[in-house]
Amino acid sequence: MGRRSTVRITENFQRNLDGIQAFLAQHDARAAFDQLLADLFETIIPNLESFPEIGFDFLGRVPQSKEGRLRLERLQRRLGPSTLLRELIAGDYLILYAQRDLDVFLLAIKHHFQLSFDLKGHWGRS
Repeated sequence: MGRRSTVRITENFQRNLDGIQAFLAQHDARAAFDQLLADLFETIIPNLESFPEIGFDFLGRVPQSKEGRLRLERLQRRLGPSTLLRELIAGDYLILYAQRDLDVFLLAIKHHFQLSFDLKGHWGRS
């Protein structure tokens, strides 16, 4: 068996977890947060330690706009040639992580309900 990766939790990932906890508390779903933590530490992180490539290649998508392609190119330059950016769907959550050699950095996590647009919040009241 090959060497195991080391999974690291970034500050942004921790902030996202705090946001999910508040989001679920608002919706009387506190037990769902406890389940998320159990899934993270009992299943998701151990799987990433053994199989860091299980997520989809985030950078493999081809943006349809020129602006999107430029942003993707800038992101690829910032990450460097040895860093892969991956996304993993785990139940109700989308996890973004970077993989560099034997290091896995958990970058962001969102509940799928948090991914919807708040049009009133963006555009004000109509």
